[in-house]
Amino acid sequence: MKTGLSDANGDAGANSRSVLRQMVDGFRLSQAIYVAVELGIADQLSRGPRGTADLACLTGARHDALHRLLRALAAAGIFHEDEGQLFSLTPLGTGLCSGVPGSQHDWARYSVGPPAWRAWGRLLESVRSGESAFQGAHGMDVWRFRLENPDDAALFDAAMNESSEEIAALVLRAYEFGRFRHVVDVGGGNGVFLARLVAAHPESAGTLVDQTHVIEGAAHIFQSAGVGDRCRAMAGNFFEALPTGGDAHLLKFVLHNWEDDDALKILQTIRQSIEPQGRLLIIERTLARPNEGVEAKFSDLNMLVHPGGKERTLSQYAGLLEAARFRLNTAIPLLGELALLEGVIL
Repeated sequence: MKTGLSDANGDAGANSRSVLRQMVDGFRLSQAIYVAVELGIADQLSRGPRGTADLACLTGARHDALHRLLRALAAAGIFHEDEGQLFSLTPLGTGLCSGVPGSQHDWARYSVGPPAWRAWGRLLESVRSGESAFQGAHGMDVWRFRLENPDDAALFDAAMNESSEEIAALVLRAYEFGRFRHVVDVGGGNGVFLARLVAAHPESAGTLVDQTHVIEGAAHIFQSAGVGDRCRAMAGNFFEALPTGGDAHLLKFVLHNWEDDDALKILQTIRQSIEPQGRLLIIERTLARPNEGVEAKFSDLNMLVHPGGKERTLSQYAGLLEAARFRLNTAIPLLGELALLEGVIL
């Protein structure tokens, strides 16, 4: 007869194996979510519960296969299934709707879409070589790929924009941007984040710097945000030169795309253009202690797979800044491992 202790240990062991099995099979859930988003299921259910037959007609999917997808996602808590194959949104599933606050709709399409999926399938090669898996999978780096594939570039921008509003709100609550006369957003995409910051401070202005094809829609974004007269976009290369006159230079999710040598070059370019009393503001995830901080550490793997960069610890950022003749003045936690780092000139 088994003792109570052995029974408890057996239950614990079985539970551990079940959790591990779910982790191993996690790719199935990711792909199921991706397919549901591509079919627009959450957007359809945002209008009210629908049956599988209706959803199949609306999405062009095969009825029986779609039901198998939906019931699996309902078991995962993303949708809810009632009698008669009637499905509705759960609070979790609402995050897959397009255009809602906190939406993960475009992130799911980008993060699990074919180009990223193909690159992550070569993670083993990246770990063995230390090189970007994306380069190996597509024969070019992510920057060239987005330049040659405008649809993928637009999807990447949309995925980044989903988080920009939330991060901007966190930053505005945690840090006083109103003291800056002119903010230069270096590598700031299409300007959504900069527009949000400047709109909150009527006395501030901003300059967005990024590649020509990236900033094409920035003027419209600035106008829509009511800052068209205070913000401008200019094409530039942060390895070569940046506009002068800014009393704050901003880098949001830029440095983690690059290994240390290239990240240092970016910081040195900013050091040459920033005003003597200016501030360097960096928004990045910071790596936590061992056995903690799963989000940043898997983001670090994503940097290895995609652009070939990396996430860093706070001390690593401090060392990088010092090498570029900045001093890490303060680090302000924003959410989880996300932080705003303020650098001053040495």
